[in-house]
Amino acid sequence: MNVAESITIGIIEGFTEFLPISSTGHMIVASGFLGLKQGSLLKAYEVIIQFAAILAVIGVYPEKFSPKKIGLWIKLFVAFLPIAIIGYLFKSQIKALFDVAVVAWMFIVGGIVFLIVEHFYKERAHSVHDVESVTMKQAFAIGVAQVFALIPGTSRAGSTIVGALLIGLDRKTAAEFSFLLAVPVMATVSGYDLLKHYHEFAQADLLPFTVGFVVAFATAYATIKLLLAFLQRFTFIPFGIYRILFGAALLFLSTKGYV
Repeated sequence: MNVAESITIGIIEGFTEFLPISSTGHMIVASGFLGLKQGSLLKAYEVIIQFAAILAVIGVYPEKFSPKKIGLWIKLFVAFLPIAIIGYLFKSQIKALFDVAVVAWMFIVGGIVFLIVEHFYKERAHSVHDVESVTMKQAFAIGVAQVFALIPGTSRAGSTIVGALLIGLDRKTAAEFSFLLAVPVMATVSGYDLLKHYHEFAQADLLPFTVGFVVAFATAYATIKLLLAFLQRFTFIPFGIYRILFGAALLFLSTKGYV
């Protein structure tokens, strides 16, 4: 992997990780066009840029990581538990689902779900306007919704946001809870992958890794800020439409052998 490729992948990771459009599908397409093999070196690089995305959340919400916010993090831990348990128990079955066609169809299904949820969205029915007001029961329900993200192409952000909208969080709060919930989820996944691929770092050229880390952090930080500003004026409908179009394009590209 050269520096130009690391910048490209870093931008894609940073931009798609916190949007409800699935980073997995975009990484598949990008890797295919760049000719990057899905090997251990690329996996090690993905670990690095995922850590960068985690740090971006901390950079945007430093006050949420204060010891005074222990109540919020207990709720986030409760929301984290379903995906941790199901992911561990069914890891082999989940791995078997990783297929371009599955990813593409889940893009399309997820897009339709967003359009339906937004169609029935009523502002007055969404009374939770702050992440710290989320109850333990609501946190667990969002965690259950997040389990759907184990199906490749569903999007972790997408499933948590939809789950949050369905139980009364407004759009901005749903997105913020999803951002914060990414920290324990991604830290666990990245930490596990780091243990599996730590030897790759000794053999890799550190320059692309370093550049990719910085690019992914900056892109993720900007994306979080931009999404929050976007949701002050707009809905999730554009993301639903994009998911359907991208899923259809991915199906087409897969039939032509491009991905």
